[in-house]
Amino acid sequence: MRSWTAKLGGLLLLVALGLAAWWAWPGPAGPVTDWRTAAVERGPLEAVVSATGTVNPVLSVNVGSQVSGQLAEVRADFNTEVREGEVIARIDPKTFELRVQQARADLEAAKAQAGTALAGVAAAEANAARARLEAQNAERDLARRRGLLDQGFISPAEFDTAANLAATLAEAARAAEAQTGVARAQADSARAAIRQRESVVASAEVDLGRTVIRSPVNGVVIKRSVSVGQTVAASLQAPELFIIARNLRDMQVEVSVDEADIGRVQPGQAASFTVDTYPDQTHLGEVAQVRKSANNVQNVITYTAVVRFANPDGRLLPGMTANVRIATDRRDAALKVPNAALRVKVPKALLPPVASSAGASAPARPGRAERPPAEPSRGSLNRGRVWRLLPDGTPQEVRVRLGLSDGSSTEVLPIEPAPPGAPAPLQEGDAVLVASPPAPENAPGLLNQLFGGQAAQAPQPAGAPRVRF
Repeated sequence: MRSWTAKLGGLLLLVALGLAAWWAWPGPAGPVTDWRTAAVERGPLEAVVSATGTVNPVLSVNVGSQVSGQLAEVRADFNTEVREGEVIARIDPKTFELRVQQARADLEAAKAQAGTALAGVAAAEANAARARLEAQNAERDLARRRGLLDQGFISPAEFDTAANLAATLAEAARAAEAQTGVARAQADSARAAIRQRESVVASAEVDLGRTVIRSPVNGVVIKRSVSVGQTVAASLQAPELFIIARNLRDMQVEVSVDEADIGRVQPGQAASFTVDTYPDQTHLGEVAQVRKSANNVQNVITYTAVVRFANPDGRLLPGMTANVRIATDRRDAALKVPNAALRVKVPKALLPPVASSAGASAPARPGRAERPPAEPSRGSLNRGRVWRLLPDGTPQEVRVRLGLSDGSSTEVLPIEPAPPGAPAPLQEGDAVLVASPPAPENAPGLLNQLFGGQAAQAPQPAGAPRVRF
């Protein structure tokens, strides 16, 4: 019994040692056949800036009221086409008509007062003329009496009486002249009052005219904010009654562009966009304006680019959200690879054992992580790398310069001058890796224990069964 047990134990030990030796033996490794590749293509490539915006009319006018009152009539509704000068609403004019009547009555009163003042001027001028004449006569009589006094024909008392009369009449003439000036000033004030009342009448008539709300432009009413009977107050600012779009056949998209992209957007660039209502239809436009004013929303800086487009059938409506693509640059025959090819990392275990082959990168220093491949930047030329799959199934690293990118593909250019030992540049039709393959599994733990971990470095033969101890 013990002999049979000893023989069975020895047989099991021999089998275990044989399997361990077979597993650890570095047999020929077969090529990896599950690479995911894509072909290098040559064709058109367009760099775009993607953003969202809102469809708006090129010109929209807020129609308000300059006077306060109750709306007596509203003639325009949503989607109503209006002409310039057309009546679209009326405010109750009764109060304003009364103001016009009162202003006109005040004007008539001012005119009457002016007539009285002018009559007073005429009377004052007549009095002044009469006083001047009397003063002149008294002065002549005084001169005559002075001669008679010198000849002794009259007494000095008579001469003094004549002199006093002449002085009194001269003073009366001067007073009459002053009164004439007062009458003329009163007449001027009356004429000014007339002009003031005329301006009050004109202002009241203007306010009366403002009770009729007219369309300032030809267009379509896209918003109505009031109804009949509603009271509008224009004390601080004109209340909004309607919004009229001047033209819905020539419209624009106001696009919010990130500050990182706004430097590439220029007027005249072609743009395309879709709206959620018609997701299968692409509309074409052109950048008409890049506004320099920044928009800060929660510390995110954006700038507004205006894209003009034609809307002949009127299907696109104000307020629709547009997904915009602005073409900032284009290549007609660019050598390009999928962006996924720039992010591939090949495990070292799948690389050829000789690191000095053309195009292979130098081995990384112990303890330092491998630097990831460069990503394409927006509009600039950066360095990157792709992995070309050789005919024997071996991946080969090729360093490239990165050009335009449309978000899915990137232009690849050769590095100039080429570094010593660099592989041939990428060519159209080359197969490049677009996904990182899984690294080969290490040997089982029992083998590591038996051989101090050395067997873990040997790759498993292709097609061999995976035996775990």
